[in-house]
Amino acid sequence: MVLYTTPFPTSCLSALHAVSWALIFPCYWLLDRLLASFLPTTYEKRQRADDPCCLQLLCTVLFTPVYLALLVAALPFAFLGFLFWSPLQSTRRPYTYSRLEDKSLAGGTALLSEWKGTGAGKSFCFATANLCLLPDSLARLNNVFNTQARAKEIGQRIRNGAARPQIKIYIDSPTNTSISAASFSSLVSPQGGEAGARAIPGSIKRTSSVEYKGDGGRHPGEEAANGPASGDPADGSSLEDACIVRIGGEEGGRPPEADDPVAGSQARNGAGGGPRGQTPNHTQRDGDSGSLGSPSASRESLVKARGGPDGGGGGEPGANSKLLYKASVVKKAAARRRRHPDEAFDHEISAFFPANLDFLCLQEVFDKRAAAKLKDQLHGYFEYILYDVGVYGCRGCCSFKCLNSGLFFASRYPVMDVAYHCYPNGRGFDALASKGALFLKVQVGSTPQDQRIVGYITCTHLQAPQEDSAIRCEQLDLLQDWLADFRKSTSSSSAANPEELVAFDVICGDLNFDNCSSDDKLEQQHSLFTRYKDPCRLGPGEEKPWAIGTLLDTNGLYDEDVCTPDNLQKVLESEEGRREYLAFPASKSPGGQKGRKDLLKGNGRRIDYMLLAEEGLCPDWKAEVEEFSFITQLSGLTDHLPVAMRLMVSAGEEEA
Repeated sequence: MVLYTTPFPTSCLSALHAVSWALIFPCYWLLDRLLASFLPTTYEKRQRADDPCCLQLLCTVLFTPVYLALLVAALPFAFLGFLFWSPLQSTRRPYTYSRLEDKSLAGGTALLSEWKGTGAGKSFCFATANLCLLPDSLARLNNVFNTQARAKEIGQRIRNGAARPQIKIYIDSPTNTSISAASFSSLVSPQGGEAGARAIPGSIKRTSSVEYKGDGGRHPGEEAANGPASGDPADGSSLEDACIVRIGGEEGGRPPEADDPVAGSQARNGAGGGPRGQTPNHTQRDGDSGSLGSPSASRESLVKARGGPDGGGGGEPGANSKLLYKASVVKKAAARRRRHPDEAFDHEISAFFPANLDFLCLQEVFDKRAAAKLKDQLHGYFEYILYDVGVYGCRGCCSFKCLNSGLFFASRYPVMDVAYHCYPNGRGFDALASKGALFLKVQVGSTPQDQRIVGYITCTHLQAPQEDSAIRCEQLDLLQDWLADFRKSTSSSSAANPEELVAFDVICGDLNFDNCSSDDKLEQQHSLFTRYKDPCRLGPGEEKPWAIGTLLDTNGLYDEDVCTPDNLQKVLESEEGRREYLAFPASKSPGGQKGRKDLLKGNGRRIDYMLLAEEGLCPDWKAEVEEFSFITQLSGLTDHLPVAMRLMVSAGEEEA
């Protein structure tokens, strides 16, 4: 299948579209700014309350007439541009495919080794997130703002979180299979010298995922608007390598030493050594980066300091030669099962995206300029990206579409086939966007017999209003039919000639219903859940005890208690914090949701899903969930919690 690298088939049509959009854009931008000035977020309201001179209110009063006058002047040009823009949409392709040609700039894909389908198995990591990258006036309805700066900051955080090296910790003691907070103290070794920091074997200390050094009043993503931070991933770093630390079983023993340390591997964190990535009203407090004695010690990251830049600096130690390495802790399967006896896989609330992330599915990347900024940031880690997915105008759908689907996909593995379908039954405000499903087939390896090893990934976003259960059920029916057709049309295998081996089939996205609301019973009992496994649920209306909601209460997005990834992580680890900052099913009583939170059961509305097919894969293989995490790294930047899942694909005989 040919992948479309441009939105239009000819350069002439692309040029005509650029001219028409140039005529429309001033009117679009002025209208967006005018509406945004009357929709303040809670963060801006607090700023105005603290402003004795009311300067922001004065600016709004002064600029509103200017915006109105310019908007009226731009309307004739916008109308002329619309006359050209609208018919052009009938020739527009449903997505844009971007591949990073200069692989030296990629921190991930260029270093992947070819999987041959043999050995102990191969792990694949997936993540999904709703980013709320709408035009600024519409984003403010969800209490987030500055879409362009947020897009750049989100891209940096995802890339830097995924580019961390992993530290694999093995415990020699046959009786102690967990890592206690006290055991981390033996891994801490202070680094001396600002200019000439050196790597010390075993010099690993526990820290948070992103370090925040706040000045109290920065805009979310303001740091991103000032350009890339010094913490961006180093080019050419080996992300597949892991630092292996072996811990002895006796307390008070000698400090553990690193086995086979990987020389020269670099990957940098989201902090970059500067005041980057903080949310608006954050002031650094004690405990923001975590303490060794905190209850969440075993779930936070480790940091390893190494000295000397590996490129660009000529090897001369300098002020920036001291780099922080954030690493997730990968524990033995036996340790996981003992720590979580109810599950065979690990699950946690994490302050960062998982290391070595392979596939990223995003929703609500509606704004095209924001999508371009996000793409540029993520290309530092993902080689293959699809963005600007969807249709505009009346093409292929029954109503006029002002926005695309908002779907966005990034991969470290090559994309083989793509298909997009728009849901035809959208209603209300959702009908203005071409919400649909994006189907992808990726190649993740090949066998020694030259059989391709492939995987199927679906990214989707369903109807939003909670009362539209019937519409969502129809969309789930369409999703299953489209997915079956896509697999059939793209498969080159047969029983007699199995040219391809299917390693996994995963559905990711914002389904806009949860598994605990009584109003969502129709969706909870849909046949999709008989064909695809939800790792977080026991059955219709019954969640697993550790599963939490992914929809945040928008009123509390900028509270100091949750304004950093580490703070939000700590809050969500307590039942009281979840009741305070997660969204729960809407109340039908006059008292509203706030008065009912103490009476509500469950852990909030989980509307972001990752589903795994258990059938239709290679008969000799099986795919099992290895890790599942709820991620707080985008705190203050969106109103959803991203979720991630790591699968282990292996031959069934070997596992047995």
